[in-house]
Amino acid sequence: MPRVNDFNIHVATVNGSGSQTANNTLLRSIFQMGVPVSGKNLFPSNIAGLPTWFTIRVNERGYVARETRNDVLVAMNPETSVTDIAAMGPGSVVVMNEGLPAPKVPEGAVAHVIPFDKIVQPIVPDPKLRKLVVNMVYVGVLAQLIGIEKAEVERALDAQLGKKPKALAMNRAAVDAGFDYAAAHLPPAPFRVERRDKTEGKILIDGNQAAALGAMFGGVTFTSWYPITPSSSLAEALTGFLERYRRDPSGKATYAIVQAEDEIAAIGMVLGASWAGARAMTTTSGPGLSLMTEFTGYAYYAEIPAVIWDIQRIGPSTGLPTRTSQADLLSVAFLSHGDTKHVMLFPSSVEECYDYGMRAFDLAERLQTPVFVLSDLDIAMNVWMADPFPYPAKPWDRGKVLSAADLEKIGKFERYRDVDGDAIPYRTLPGTNHPLAAYFTRGSGHDEQARYTESSEAYPRVMDRLNRKWETARGVVPQPVVEETKGAEAAILCFGSSRWAVEEARDRLREDGIRTSSLRVQAYPFSSEVGAFLARHERVYVVEQNRDGQMAALLRMDYPAHATRLRSVLHYDGLPLDAHTVAQGVKSAEREEVAVR
Repeated sequence: MPRVNDFNIHVATVNGSGSQTANNTLLRSIFQMGVPVSGKNLFPSNIAGLPTWFTIRVNERGYVARETRNDVLVAMNPETSVTDIAAMGPGSVVVMNEGLPAPKVPEGAVAHVIPFDKIVQPIVPDPKLRKLVVNMVYVGVLAQLIGIEKAEVERALDAQLGKKPKALAMNRAAVDAGFDYAAAHLPPAPFRVERRDKTEGKILIDGNQAAALGAMFGGVTFTSWYPITPSSSLAEALTGFLERYRRDPSGKATYAIVQAEDEIAAIGMVLGASWAGARAMTTTSGPGLSLMTEFTGYAYYAEIPAVIWDIQRIGPSTGLPTRTSQADLLSVAFLSHGDTKHVMLFPSSVEECYDYGMRAFDLAERLQTPVFVLSDLDIAMNVWMADPFPYPAKPWDRGKVLSAADLEKIGKFERYRDVDGDAIPYRTLPGTNHPLAAYFTRGSGHDEQARYTESSEAYPRVMDRLNRKWETARGVVPQPVVEETKGAEAAILCFGSSRWAVEEARDRLREDGIRTSSLRVQAYPFSSEVGAFLARHERVYVVEQNRDGQMAALLRMDYPAHATRLRSVLHYDGLPLDAHTVAQGVKSAEREEVAVR
């Protein structure tokens, strides 16, 4: 019996060969047949010509985390074919290009040697162009082998190349040739795609595009950035959206996007624009954050709103620029010298990238502080299924901004004084036409009236108020998502993209007789529910993608009374987290607990 709608396709090609279009065509075709899919792209950080891999998970139950097992391999890269093929297991199918070096096919696997280059040659006479089109032949071969409807392949191809008629015709011919070759020479594979209705109404989008849409709807009017993987595509997508949708009736742009000379300039421009009243943001990754340290401390102390997207990747230093990570938590939480604590949001899906793209501006202006959105490469650059994003229904929250009429009414204004008890002072914007509106923004020692001082009494008052503001933030940041399971022996705490592996792992653990509750942290500072959740569970497994257990460290700092309840399940090889790692980590620890008892 074939395995239906539950298998993985692994494509091994060469970077810069046009394989991305082919792989996305496969993914879209399966999605259009109503079957849930997810795609993971593993690409090199330097030049074209190096190995790249793309994995498509086909799963009718809707699991979208990375799977460690591969069932169908397309081997196109001579440099990696030996190891790629050797890694396949019994029952798998290998589709390999003719002439590739290959080991003996693993026992129980089936190999098909396809003359891809010969098939594409009569379709594309130009040798240079042929290298970009040959990948479409394997799209046709796979479609025939695993049952992807040809009409859906053509529809997916049209979605990507419909505006380029010549390219579309050429690639369609390559797909047809591969399909016909497989029909004539190859038996059906033991893995099949069958039509379902589980993706109806859903969209495919990556996290950086979703974040850019959210920022646009959130009212961003100024963005400065410096290119860095994996954050660049966020700024590029935002540029495209604003160019299309943010123009006045005369066609004049109502926004500004600046590619700065470095990350120091980028954050400095953001703070200047925000101080002047713009909703301003930047997007970067770990190395860029390192350069933003001093300006971030200035924004915290001078209380200037700012939104910073940190698309996390492997570090330290340059690290692995194209591998995913969750290792910036501690550096971001306290970014700057001196006493600082920063608000962090942790999107776990493209829907939340869109949502936080808007909410981050509201929080930054309401709290008058930098707000960091910590996405990661897995969410940001891979394609995910999602429900269509809702059009925003609420007006923007600009926070405590005084107009000239407000100033006239109250008759008094001190920039850094807490008058409402929430530790958030009022502010004015440049150009407010009132004699009370002016003040001097100071990153040096200042008192409640924004006057320069080195007073040993004034400084602690300001710092203590900033700490009380942090407590106010606990109640306004996104609240955690809790799922209690009756009779649970343990609990799992996660954040960000780890969500998907954890959800699948909990199902696997349940099948093994281990019931778990769960909490997904959505923001720092932690809300009161996080502490209450820890208090209710004897063992809480904190799942995160870094070496040092950074989320667990933050939890221990906030809740020292519950520190002994926390156990870490860590994954930090740069590949997206998988359910097997989580389930095994929890099962091993639970067995040790039983042994100790």
